[in-house]
Amino acid sequence: MTTSITPSSSTKESPASRLLFHNALSTPPPSAPALDPVRWGPLAIAAVVVVALAWYVGTTHGAQQATLLLLGTGLGLALFHSRFGFTSAWRQFVAVGNGTGLRAHALLLGTTATLFALVIGTGTGLFGSAPQASAGAIGVGLFLGAFLFGIGMQLGGACASGTLFAVGSGQSTILVTLAGFIAGSIIYSGIWPAVSDLPALPPFLLSDHVGWAGSWGITIALLVALVVGTRLVQNRRTPPPVGAVPSTTGFLRVFRGNWPMLVGALVLAALGAGVLLVSGGAWGITSAFNLWGAKGLQLIGLQPETWAFWQQERESAMLAGPVLADKNSLTNIGIVLGAAVAAAAAGSWKLHTGMRWRVVLTALLGGVLMGIGARLAGGCNIGAYLAGIGSGSLHGWLWAITALAGTWVGLKARVLFGLGVPKPSDSVC
Repeated sequence: MTTSITPSSSTKESPASRLLFHNALSTPPPSAPALDPVRWGPLAIAAVVVVALAWYVGTTHGAQQATLLLLGTGLGLALFHSRFGFTSAWRQFVAVGNGTGLRAHALLLGTTATLFALVIGTGTGLFGSAPQASAGAIGVGLFLGAFLFGIGMQLGGACASGTLFAVGSGQSTILVTLAGFIAGSIIYSGIWPAVSDLPALPPFLLSDHVGWAGSWGITIALLVALVVGTRLVQNRRTPPPVGAVPSTTGFLRVFRGNWPMLVGALVLAALGAGVLLVSGGAWGITSAFNLWGAKGLQLIGLQPETWAFWQQERESAMLAGPVLADKNSLTNIGIVLGAAVAAAAAGSWKLHTGMRWRVVLTALLGGVLMGIGARLAGGCNIGAYLAGIGSGSLHGWLWAITALAGTWVGLKARVLFGLGVPKPSDSVC
């Protein structure tokens, strides 16, 4: 039986009810909100800094390093415009069963795996680099670190990449998270002798057993299963919808609007493959925080170079060298600057103030847990999750599963700080 929405002629209705009925039928669908004016001051400053810093890095450290800085700037632009969510995607899935964000992850991971297979499988590199897969050991450090990271990103309100682009867009709360991230990295390097020999199995790369074509095929099959699984969970739990109304349409959306997450996934994968091509290593973030913390200690007269961690050959060379010659530092700085350019062009760059003490404490604690966790696990949501799965490494999948468990604990822990669980539509990272 069908029911007409037309008011019955046998039913008495007032002029007011007829007006309400007419308005309900004639109300147009929601349209894009008016754009905020471009923040020309911050835009000019950020753009000048990008150009000047790229020139300085290029003339001082070479074209390879300048290219990495510019690739990082592109990553910052893409992260801001797409608001690509790692923290929010896991939160939405765990809290209400919405797998939209994880399906965007699948596209990012699948595209990255495809490009990595082409680059690493053929040995193609620029500036004389030899592209290498990202493979991590499978052991106590991986599981403990990923679990702590999952808790930390829900307390801190952002992941590693989200912390950087949020700082660039003027979100002062995330500065606290970044400070905690650096502090946690310092703590790890201080306790490194006690955790450096935790039980672990050697890395497991699919390409070592089935070749790059086989590795790619298995990775894509697993990602398809992830997409199907999140669909089944979402259909059963019927979560509230997420997704913002486009802030503008047409060509202007490229520079001032919010991008669909799927577009962001493709752009991030391409830029991440660019980092691999240029440097020979996958995009990473958190090792730079460790370096920044150690450099900061040196500035105030301390001597981290005497610590066992910084006396290792690779780490000693990193600490002795300039920050602007470090691959991950360059891309990190580029992300902050790129996000600043994008936010200013969109008219949304603004320093947010008036933080509550509970928010500050939670953000600081979350950052510390992420700093320690990322170093224990050998990477974060970028260096372990994205680069690991993109490389066909088993540790990337195990990191993801363990971080998802940490996400559940982190959401429960937020209640202890009186913050509650963010709305499903909220997205910081």
